[in-house]
Amino acid sequence: MKYGTKLAKSHAFNFKTITNSNNDVTGHQKLCHVIQSCNHASHHNTVTQTHTRIIKLGYQTFPSVISSLLTSYTHCGHISNANQLFDEMSRIDLLSVNLVIENLIRLREVDIARKLFRQMRVRDVVTWNSMISGYVKNARYEEALRLFRQMVGSGVEPDKFTFSSVLAGCARVGAVSNAVWVHGLMVEKRIEMNFILNAALIDMYAKCGRIETAKGIFYNVERDHVCVWNAMINGLAVHGLGMDTIAVFTKMELEKVFPDSITFVGILTACSHCGFVAEGRKYFELMKSSYSIEPQLEHYGAMVDLLGRSGLLEEAYALIEAMPMKPDVIIWRAILSACRTYKNPEMGKLAIANIVSSQSGDYVLLSNMYCSLNNWGNAEQVREMMKKKGVRKTKGKSWLDVAGVITQFKAGDRSHRETEALYKVLEGLIHRTKMEGFMPATELVLMDVSEEEKEENLYHHSEKLALAYGILKTCPGSEIRISKNLRICDDCHRWIKLVSKMLSRVIIVRDRIRFHRFEGGLCSCGDYW
Repeated sequence: MKYGTKLAKSHAFNFKTITNSNNDVTGHQKLCHVIQSCNHASHHNTVTQTHTRIIKLGYQTFPSVISSLLTSYTHCGHISNANQLFDEMSRIDLLSVNLVIENLIRLREVDIARKLFRQMRVRDVVTWNSMISGYVKNARYEEALRLFRQMVGSGVEPDKFTFSSVLAGCARVGAVSNAVWVHGLMVEKRIEMNFILNAALIDMYAKCGRIETAKGIFYNVERDHVCVWNAMINGLAVHGLGMDTIAVFTKMELEKVFPDSITFVGILTACSHCGFVAEGRKYFELMKSSYSIEPQLEHYGAMVDLLGRSGLLEEAYALIEAMPMKPDVIIWRAILSACRTYKNPEMGKLAIANIVSSQSGDYVLLSNMYCSLNNWGNAEQVREMMKKKGVRKTKGKSWLDVAGVITQFKAGDRSHRETEALYKVLEGLIHRTKMEGFMPATELVLMDVSEEEKEENLYHHSEKLALAYGILKTCPGSEIRISKNLRICDDCHRWIKLVSKMLSRVIIVRDRIRFHRFEGGLCSCGDYW
């Protein structure tokens, strides 16, 4: 029997069972369950039959039922049925429509929720909050910020729940202009602060690269809740400020605020970024002995990362074997990354074998390792394995905020309207850095081609394009802030250090792992990342 036939029979059985149900509460919940399992055109009959039963039982105004029907009709391709439901929503009270949107967000059906939102004639602060929160929870941060601007323009007053979501969105985008504007609005509208908003503000400024502003807020608000301390500790950690992180934790203990598991994730992460092996071991034991907090995957992951970055691969592997739970993919990737840094292909292959659903970055690390050893045969085997499994290399993307406008670049990008001017700046920087003695790290390029081709590949990385654009569009001496979706490579790291010295500019790069502040030819990470 084919899978589709089995599924259809299963739905038919469920529908038959439900039609015999006389229990009003369990009946509508069962109906929702059946509807939500129908997401293909072949399930249309089950949805329509269930819809008929819903009307007979009087459940047609239940928000959870309506959201389930909207979702299933849309996924089954029966847009006319979905549109009819959208039209009927105009006759339902605002509270019920808000609940429908909330249910759609819970089902991760943000686009369907957005369509309903746009058709609403009346919206209150709850409606706006649900949509903004939904965008943030589904990692659609720029859409969340755009919608918030619309909300402000519509005359609906945002409340503390609105700002909680918007601050989180600003933190993820990393654009300072958005952060400053939103914070200013909070002050202007005299939003009553609480520990949630204080923590969100600290987190936002830290993730936007303004760690000093984050510290200023932290030392001027009430600090009686652990999440305020966690925001500061994790903010300092992602900036690689290990000593500051430890100092804040010591102050936390003095002020009798008890840490939780998140606190120790931040401390161990800070130790990992700074190579504080002894301190990392100390806090890993302290959380168990003094605070009765049992280490979770995140704590083991931070410790494995710390040991791996420090070259203690055998100890890191021994810790993995001693874990009381199964190591996750993040832990094995930490080992794989360390193997690439310390050129240990055997353990690297072991790590790859333990990563069930290997992504492009995993293979790239392994292939980079072979390339750095000039082992082109094994590097080619890894690339063939990627092709065989249909794994494509994740493209590097970098973006920066210039005058309130976020501009994004891909590696080798030539789509920007100012491409000619941008590449002219980039070529000038390349020439000047070469004159200063810069040598591209061609061993990092995943191909056995000429040195000239490798250099060209490296010079067109997305963060170099973003930096060139930042130099083109900003005043001399001003800071340039760049965000990147991947970990910055060694070549770009060394190159940006030199550019910061040549131009006397502060350049801040937030990569997937941490912040790098380049100034005067040095980086805040101390070349340890």
